[in-house]
Amino acid sequence: MTARLPFTQVDAFADRPFGGNPAAVVPLDAWLPDDVLQRIAEENNLSETAFTVPTDGDADYELRWFTPTTEVALCGHATLASGHVLIGAREAVRFRTRRSGVLTVGRGRDGGYTLDLPATPTAPREDPALLAALGVDGQSFRSTGGAEDVAVILVADEAAVRACAPDMARLRDIPVMAIVTAPGDDADMASRVFVPAWGVDEDPVTGSAHAALAPFWAQRLARLDMTAVQASRREGRMRCEVRGDRVVLTGGCVTVIEGQMRL
Repeated sequence: MTARLPFTQVDAFADRPFGGNPAAVVPLDAWLPDDVLQRIAEENNLSETAFTVPTDGDADYELRWFTPTTEVALCGHATLASGHVLIGAREAVRFRTRRSGVLTVGRGRDGGYTLDLPATPTAPREDPALLAALGVDGQSFRSTGGAEDVAVILVADEAAVRACAPDMARLRDIPVMAIVTAPGDDADMASRVFVPAWGVDEDPVTGSAHAALAPFWAQRLARLDMTAVQASRREGRMRCEVRGDRVVLTGGCVTVIEGQMRL
């Protein structure tokens, strides 16, 4: 018997189709075997596929995320997309995750959504191999907490961010989310994100990266509320606010595909 699973593809941190970062959202009644989840994500071939299962207690759903090659500890844009698909008539929807606690997607202003994430602190750390693989000159910082291993590379300006041309083969041997960032031209911060070690050469718009970027730039700008552009080919924009040890991101979502998967 063929199983049919509902499937929605959403462009997250976008206000129009073909912008932001595409994520697949697959709501389930119960968990499938991990190898099946991974094969579905490989079939989708998007930076992330999100799977949800209804639950109770401190959350409405359990949530997991898979790249085409691996399960990850935190994904912002696919959480935002999951909230867009599942929020219904509610003002907010809560997701329990395995390594990042409970994440909340709420209704924002102007039809967008808010996403509440744990902040990722960083501290200076020399990393010449990573700088060489990225092909940039800059200051390097590394996460000192949070769900994921993150490296932030501070370069001179947005032009340097946009010009970054990493050696992906070398980056695949460095198991870290590499974030190249600088002051933005028309936003407070600009960035690009590279994670080939996790199956995604360049991630178009990355919520979890801004869990590190927001406190990083809050310290440098001496304020807690700021705007961000992720300067990938698809480009995405969001507002970031630091609230203690949490970061709240605000952005839009656009549904581009609705249908069924057949297993």
